[in-house]
Amino acid sequence: MPSHPLRVAVVCSSNQNRSMEAHNILSKRGFEVRSFGTGSHVKLPGPAPDKPNVYDFKTTYEQMYNDLVRKDKELYTQNGILHMLDRNKRIKSKPERFQNCKEKFDLVITCEERVYDQVLEDLNSREQETLQPVHVINVDIQDNHEEATLGAFLICELCQCIQHTDDMENEIDELLQEFEEKSNRPFLHTVCFY
Repeated sequence: MPSHPLRVAVVCSSNQNRSMEAHNILSKRGFEVRSFGTGSHVKLPGPAPDKPNVYDFKTTYEQMYNDLVRKDKELYTQNGILHMLDRNKRIKSKPERFQNCKEKFDLVITCEERVYDQVLEDLNSREQETLQPVHVINVDIQDNHEEATLGAFLICELCQCIQHTDDMENEIDELLQEFEEKSNRPFLHTVCFY
């Protein structure tokens, strides 16, 4: 078992739904967790599929919430976006980009393959200083409220199992294979170094 609590990063595209739901659940379970997005902007559903609400990563969840209430409170209440933003602002003040964080993690969990590729590209472009390993795992999670909740519980269960291994470096592949079979989802896994 690791001598310290696992340092976990959960990453999706906009740091709104999937990563924040997992952040919420992992923090309630005592994990040292941060969440991020990898996109160039934060995108939230708008009045039509081709008209998303686009924000800068510097925009707080509170500002997004107030903007959407002003635009169409009924629509954004009905589709759950205001509820999601309300949860988010209780966890942290604003979304963050993974590429701007220099903190080191034991485990980085991504929520879709495109985000996984962006995280690997960023980690591999950094200068290796300590040769400390970081395990990057992708769990594909559809970007809707129900799947985000189910995915967050799966991520939490995975983190709990990894936390309780005697030798994470040698047991993680077998553990991931068990999770793939149990969840009927493919997992991607790469080890990078800081």
